[in-house]
Amino acid sequence: MYLGHNQHPVANERGFTPVRRSAEHGFTLVELMVVIVIIGLLATIVAINVIPATDTARVEKAKADIATIEQALEQYRLDNLTYPSGTDGLQALISPPASLAQPQRYRRGGYIKKLPNDPWGRPYNYAVPGRKGAFDISSLGADGQPGGENENADIYSSEL
Repeated sequence: MYLGHNQHPVANERGFTPVRRSAEHGFTLVELMVVIVIIGLLATIVAINVIPATDTARVEKAKADIATIEQALEQYRLDNLTYPSGTDGLQALISPPASLAQPQRYRRGGYIKKLPNDPWGRPYNYAVPGRKGAFDISSLGADGQPGGENENADIYSSEL
């Protein structure tokens, strides 16, 4: 008696076919849910460890930018015998200000190629005189408001 391909005589007598997984059947819903939960847990662990590092990196970038601008201001002072005025601001590092007493002393090409914005997209602040020195370059931090803590804290050149 021929029962057909992959059929067992006892299985046909009882009214069911043997359970057998093949590549055509795929995964069950429970198996898929377990995999999705595991991926979600791994993504959460990675996010918890990476997100704070981004804030720290932005603060460090702001400090590096401020140090670069400070160097440009020192070069400006060496050539022009004074720092840019508060009204001329940091733009005086890119092009000679109209108030410059001796324009011939101004370095051709300026003192910095491009003024960077802080890591949160806002221009750096320049104040003459500074809190503790001749000038201050500052960023208001992530929140853009005076004061704050952690990544929202203000960053001043005089405090670096």
